[in-house]
Amino acid sequence: MPEHWLFFACLVAGGWLFHDGMKVRELALRAGRDYCRTIGVQFLDDTVSRQRIALARDGSGTVRIRRDYGFEFTSDGDRRYTGGISMLGSSVTGVQVELHRILH
Repeated sequence: MPEHWLFFACLVAGGWLFHDGMKVRELALRAGRDYCRTIGVQFLDDTVSRQRIALARDGSGTVRIRRDYGFEFTSDGDRRYTGGISMLGSSVTGVQVELHRILH
């Protein structure tokens, strides 16, 4: 009987992790789009891809899930550049972009 509870608990935890991951991915996608719009470049493919997942502590010492996402953008319509978004829990902790050509 205890094996059934363990299986159920793992199933629930897996479902929560999947649902939470989809929510955080949508927040990262929005952050990437907004950042690209702010710096005047085009966000490509309308997607982000998870690069890394780990546990990390936030400013108050609480353990949260840290997820790093990658994306691509263009500044001139010709060359693709890469960028990254770091998320801690559901908060954006940073957006960085590769050095790129700036058109005037």
